Amino acid sequence: MAKRTTLYRYLTGPDDAAFCHRVTEALSQGWSLYGQPTLTFDAAQGRVICGQAITKDVDVPYTPTLKLSEQ
Repeated sequence: MAKRTTLYRYLTGPDDAAFCHRVTEALSQGWSLYGQPTLTFDAAQGRVICGQAITKDVDVPYTPTLKLSEQ
């Protein structure tokens, strides 16, 4: 039996529909929201940037080479 590992990712991007679709896709693949979303203003680009942490429990042992986006 493989050791259970909790994966962590932090998604970031402009506050737009594409960012919302990335989060929605991750949720549909079994990831869960972790904490509150964050927002910051990029004055150089004149846009709001979003961030959202997500986690997922998987039955694989952790290694530093684990491809988080492929789990």
